[in-house]
Amino acid sequence: MPTQENPPDALVSELVDEDMFDLVEMFVAELPEKVAAIEQAISAQDIATVGTLAHQLKGSAGGYGFPSITDVAKVVETSAKAGEDFETLTKQSRALAELCGRACAAKA
Repeated sequence: MPTQENPPDALVSELVDEDMFDLVEMFVAELPEKVAAIEQAISAQDIATVGTLAHQLKGSAGGYGFPSITDVAKVVETSAKAGEDFETLTKQSRALAELCGRACAAKA
């Protein structure tokens, strides 16, 4: 439910209604922390943690109406489980961070 206050590239939950508004806002407010944790795990070359964090984000993003975040988090999770190189994981996590930033820029 985009509003006129949202920038054109904002990512808005598909589930925003009066019942979900506060929950979606809390989820979006936690996104920078979740992305930072994934990036920190990549920096530490901790593939298992990258996979776990991406898996958690994948599930919660879907539950809060952000299928595009779910899709990219799934790619990160799959790459981590497959043992992809850290350059690939870094690129994928940047794409995930960009999507999460777009969600944070939206006025839910």
